[in-house]
Amino acid sequence: MDLSNLQPAIGSNKSGKRIGRGQGSGKGGTSTRGHKGAKSRSGYSAKVGFEGGQMPLQRRVPKYGFKNINRVEYKAINLDTLQELAQAKNLTKIGLEELRTAGFINNKQLVKILANGALTVKIDVVANAFSKKAEETIIAAGGTAQKL
Repeated sequence: MDLSNLQPAIGSNKSGKRIGRGQGSGKGGTSTRGHKGAKSRSGYSAKVGFEGGQMPLQRRVPKYGFKNINRVEYKAINLDTLQELAQAKNLTKIGLEELRTAGFINNKQLVKILANGALTVKIDVVANAFSKKAEETIIAAGGTAQKL
């Protein structure tokens, strides 16, 4: 076998439909487009959302709500996560860099510490925001909660 005698597998290549080539072909006349109407005409292209003249869905459904352009999105990290991280890596101070290297956040995310779980180790936490209860729990455990 060499490049001069390669052939596609039998049945893998089909010849295209030859439409509009006379009545004898079975695909003449209307050229498989049916009778009349916009879809039978040349140049027709369906507009996005067009429903044949019926009121389209995007106009039937009412508008509601808005996007607050001033919203600040935080990545939530719980106290039990900080506890596990501090014990696993033997840390006394946890900041954004430690959370990045541990894979909890990426470079662009802001962090808010939430109070889910217990905290038994004394750690100094640096984050963008804290819930009141989380801040109280960190201070009660002997650590500090510093906002950036």
